[in-house]
Amino acid sequence: MHASELNRVRFSTGIVDSSAVVPLLACAYATIATPLMLLAFNSSLAEAYESHWQNKVFWPAMAAISVVLGVRNSSRLRLPPHIGCLLAYLAFAGTSVLWAVNPELSLIRYVQQVMIVTAIVLPLMLIGRTADIMRGLFLCFAFGAILNVFFITGTSPYSGYFAGKNYLGEFAGVALLLAFHEALYSGFRRTLGIMIACVAIALLLLSDSKTSIGLAILAPLVAGLTLVIARTTRLSPAIILLSIPVGYTVLSHVIPSFNVNRISYMLYGDSTFTGRTLIWDFADYEIWRRPLHGWGYQSFWLAGPDSPSILDAQNWIKTMPNAHNGYVDTKLEMGYIGLGLLVTFITATLHAIGRAANRDPVRTWGVLSLALFVITYNFLESLWMRAYEFLWVVFLIVAADISGHGQPVRLAKRQQPRR
Repeated sequence: MHASELNRVRFSTGIVDSSAVVPLLACAYATIATPLMLLAFNSSLAEAYESHWQNKVFWPAMAAISVVLGVRNSSRLRLPPHIGCLLAYLAFAGTSVLWAVNPELSLIRYVQQVMIVTAIVLPLMLIGRTADIMRGLFLCFAFGAILNVFFITGTSPYSGYFAGKNYLGEFAGVALLLAFHEALYSGFRRTLGIMIACVAIALLLLSDSKTSIGLAILAPLVAGLTLVIARTTRLSPAIILLSIPVGYTVLSHVIPSFNVNRISYMLYGDSTFTGRTLIWDFADYEIWRRPLHGWGYQSFWLAGPDSPSILDAQNWIKTMPNAHNGYVDTKLEMGYIGLGLLVTFITATLHAIGRAANRDPVRTWGVLSLALFVITYNFLESLWMRAYEFLWVVFLIVAADISGHGQPVRLAKRQQPRR
């Protein structure tokens, strides 16, 4: 074994493969550094990513380092199908700049997105199954969870160091899922996982984010049930999970009273998902105007004085930064072509996760729980391909990392969970 390979083994059997350092730095920047920067400068997420010099330095630097890593280790590069679907989705987003309402702003946002995807996906395509990116991701969220405790001030609901309670809820939900996974391993990993789980639960309750609390409970249960069904029926988890929205669509047509408004009333005591359905009604009309290719990548909401949201929307909807639904925003920006590419990427990722179930069921359960948390959250918030949303960064890490676990173990084995 060469010395370089030996060093890689020693590093990867500790926390993560050395190639995963850049993606983990990107995650820490999105989940810890950026919110603290917003708090210090009292600015919005969009302002931070488009005007603050820190972002203009950090992401280009991370992307450049990733490219260098890719060039130096080109023999280890591979392009699994779901990453190919991601690149197709990203490429069409870039193409949509050509017909965007504000091409210059759309291009700036797109280039930024390319740098983020490059910084996360490219290095993770270089690692193999010996790496434990989930542990590195957990340590990042564990540090952020502890740090958030010191920012719990004022009156409830609390937001910690984030811009709002929902962001704290999202963060705490992911931290809890990672802590659940970590607690399944023996020794200090289990102890730390239980400790962070307690902190994450406290943050969830203090945030009063009902969506995050519900999904933090539901996602691991659905992930576990899906893997059991997949093992019994030998069906892909993608097929099993896609049956849920298909079943809802069929049921809503058979029983007209069973619709989004009814579900919202059952969950929140409000039939509009706190006003979201009004935004979606407006968005549906705008989608109908450009159904095939949309209005251009991030060129609909607040994209200048000529943006459709300002010209066509009424009252408070004019001020919305997005449609509070990642799938609706994808249709708005890139039409049904873009939505088809997004769904294909998600489906391929779920299938890739399922392929690792037999080799490492515990890890697969943790990864699928995270994926389901983000996928479901996008029905109420717009997170897909948003530069300033840390849940998008988490999903990119999950999608890129799972590709390495289709490779055979040649060097060393990770610590296995105690049965």
